[in-house]
Amino acid sequence: MKRPPTAADVAALAGVSRSAVSRTFTDGASVSGETRAKVMEAADKLGYRVNHLARSLNSAQPSKLVALVVSDMDHSFRAVTVDLLARGLVADGYRPFLLPWSEGDSTKTVIDMMLNYNVSGAIVTSDTPPAEIADECARYGVPLVLVNKAPVGERTARVMQDTDLAGRLAAQELHDIGCKRILYAGQRRNSFTIGARRDAFLDEVETLGMELVGMAYGTAQNHAGGIEAAEDFLSQGLEVDGAHCANDFFALGFIDGLRRAGHSVPDLMALVGCDDINEAAWPAYDLTTLRQDPQALTRACLDALAERIAAPETTGRLIRIGVTPVRRGSTRRT
Repeated sequence: MKRPPTAADVAALAGVSRSAVSRTFTDGASVSGETRAKVMEAADKLGYRVNHLARSLNSAQPSKLVALVVSDMDHSFRAVTVDLLARGLVADGYRPFLLPWSEGDSTKTVIDMMLNYNVSGAIVTSDTPPAEIADECARYGVPLVLVNKAPVGERTARVMQDTDLAGRLAAQELHDIGCKRILYAGQRRNSFTIGARRDAFLDEVETLGMELVGMAYGTAQNHAGGIEAAEDFLSQGLEVDGAHCANDFFALGFIDGLRRAGHSVPDLMALVGCDDINEAAWPAYDLTTLRQDPQALTRACLDALAERIAAPETTGRLIRIGVTPVRRGSTRRT
């Protein structure tokens, strides 16, 4: 056939009605075993597949599509999380589709894609996409889960790292190995979770009697930003014996930036990151960090989305994901 086969073609070949074909491909619809067998055999011969998107656009029912709004996909923790979310959505009977967003992109395009496709829900997976996207989802009643983002409306679910615990544990790791003069290295760009974790870290540094000697900054929470922060630190001429970086990706850049100037970790200072990305365990970095489990994060997101879809009028809940220290060579004293 030169055109895609239709339900009418399947009905003609199977010798059944058009409605029988429709019922065969509709979950829960009543159709006899004999009719189902005829329809499936005809559909297989013709190569017929139901166009679920077209069906959903012509229906008042949600499409089973779930939007994953993502940015900063060069960050390996985010890449792992998105992969797990997509696989989990498929396993739960949904059809995930990716909507990437970065600085300068049109938020209207992302919003229109979700609303025009009659999505069953959306998961916004990072700090970077603007609140406007979440605001519009909440306004139009799209079941929404935010990952590591500030709250938007009482009917939105949120899954986020326990930033208070993470900040305190980072300070305690440095304190326990005897550090007294502390540096914080982070990004200039605003980030809800990183900012909250930084504030908890700084509070715990003071509580434990350590001295915050200074702060160093890079543009973004990535490898290039970490290199910038290392250069910023070195230009200040500070003497420190311990540091905490905004996240592991940033910390790897910070270590490489120090190496360019002939320094090494932990000889110059002990260093603690956050996330426990795969690269943190590489022998070249051997980074002490705080692990947040991407499997636990993913499961919490999928459960929260299911709750929002089942009861969209109820108040969304906040789910906090704990962290655990992973001790490696970057805090090992000789």
